[in-house]
Amino acid sequence: MQLSSQHTLHDGQLSFYRHESTVNQASMGFAIYLPPQSTSKPVPVLYFLSGLTCTEENFMIKSGAQRFAAKHGIALVSMDTSPRNLGLPGEDDSYDFGSGAGFYLNASKEPWSRHYRMEDYVVKELPGLIEEHFPVQPGNRSVFGHSMGGHGALTLALKNQDKFRSVSAFSPITAPTQNEWGIKAFTGYLGDDRTLWRQYDTVELIKSGVAPMPLLVDQGLADEFLTEYLQPEKLLEVCEQHKHPLTMRQHAGYDHSYYFISSFIEDHISYHAGYLHQD
Repeated sequence: MQLSSQHTLHDGQLSFYRHESTVNQASMGFAIYLPPQSTSKPVPVLYFLSGLTCTEENFMIKSGAQRFAAKHGIALVSMDTSPRNLGLPGEDDSYDFGSGAGFYLNASKEPWSRHYRMEDYVVKELPGLIEEHFPVQPGNRSVFGHSMGGHGALTLALKNQDKFRSVSAFSPITAPTQNEWGIKAFTGYLGDDRTLWRQYDTVELIKSGVAPMPLLVDQGLADEFLTEYLQPEKLLEVCEQHKHPLTMRQHAGYDHSYYFISSFIEDHISYHAGYLHQD
């Protein structure tokens, strides 16, 4: 790992690193905030998955989460949303595919399959690295995210309930197999066989009878992507049909930005603390 920068805030330490990812066969960036409690004992970890175009910096700079992570004694980890600068054809042509748009899946279509393995990175490689090098509790982790990252958090937690104690999301893409963002990404990364797409769709996972892991979702009703891409009504409907535990809070006047995230970030940190500090 190569340390890029380090900052003290709320009596804890925020550090930005780069490292060579084995699963992505590329250089990746991540950030970790260690609360003050970590100087005397290992702490649990909460992973944040960002949305389209974001890097490991956006959440750490804009969310205000560190104050509440320090209060609850929880480490925060964010990571880039894809490998970058690989020279792949079309990787920088659009904001919703390629660089900054890994969709937290393992690509199976060339040339993306050699490098775009964000599912393995989030579930396996990065937690292993964090638990090896930092004062955190092995295996005691939760995950949350925003937009594309909300999609990633929900799907990866539902598929890996032995790896994450809890999950929540801000403005998640709930049914990517049913909108242009998801269809474009899944066709490019996975090919035309739509049966392969279902494992990366929260609504489809719940339809398949996945174990009932509680979901917490916050959604702004002034979100510019609400109807076309986020489709929270589809998640509400499928959870009701399958009796899957869901708390969805819908907020008038809030958009898709970090102004929304920062308004409710304390609630999410407190929610995860309830799971991460269970004996």
